Amino acid sequence: MIRIVKMSFNPDYIETFKQLFDEKKHKIGSFPGCSGVRLLQDKANPGIFFTCSVWDSTDSLETYRNSEFFQETWKLTKKGFNAKPEAWSVEDVNGLGPD
Repeated sequence: MIRIVKMSFNPDYIETFKQLFDEKKHKIGSFPGCSGVRLLQDKANPGIFFTCSVWDSTDSLETYRNSEFFQETWKLTKKGFNAKPEAWSVEDVNGLGPD
C-alpha cells in the first residue's frame, strides 16, 4: 500500500519543514512495515509537498500513525500549514516504468 499525503506550507515554514523531514525520514522509513518514504515538492508551487510512503499493510500504517513518534512529528509539521492536508491510500496497479 502506498500512502500519499499532500501538505501546503506558509512560505516562511518551507525550509523548516524540509529540515524536519530530513531529520525524521530515516526513522519513518525504518518503522516496522514501512519500506521507504520520499518527499516531493511541487515545481510550480514550492509551498506544496507530498510524502509518499510504502507500507506492507493498513495495520502497519495505523500502528505508525498511532505512535508517539508520529504524534510528535505531526505536531511540528502542522505548525506551518496554510491549508488542510489531504491523504490517500493507494495501490500500485501497473508499477512504475516504461510499458
